[in-house]
Amino acid sequence: MPTSCTHVYVHFVWAAWDRMPLITAALEPRLFACLAAKCLEMKCELVAINGTEDHVHALVRLHSTVSVAEAVKGMKGTSSHFITHELQPQDGFKWQGTYGAFSVSRQELEPVLAYIEHQKEHHARRSLIGDWERCTDDSATC
Repeated sequence: MPTSCTHVYVHFVWAAWDRMPLITAALEPRLFACLAAKCLEMKCELVAINGTEDHVHALVRLHSTVSVAEAVKGMKGTSSHFITHELQPQDGFKWQGTYGAFSVSRQELEPVLAYIEHQKEHHARRSLIGDWERCTDDSATC
């Protein structure tokens, strides 16, 4: 039986509550693995993921049955629950309520992929793409 073929790529960005530096080097691998597992569960492809101590960037190829809102709700919800209940129950953790979601054409995958893969370097050098970084603030307008 034929299946739908979609190439809908979305660059998601979201931040920890109040941009607190809660994503430690020790937490990051397990957080990213949790997000990858959730994408797989939703039949989406996590193409790239990275971030800094206060926010995450993820490039996701959406499955034909998953909306942008469903994808980010699933990723944020699952990862927040995982961190709060399994990794750092004493510290408390939550994401900000907002997020950025940017459509990416197949022709523009490589630059977005490079930007995500080199997040820490971009932040250290302040070579940021403003729209992608501002949409992680509750007061930001895109």
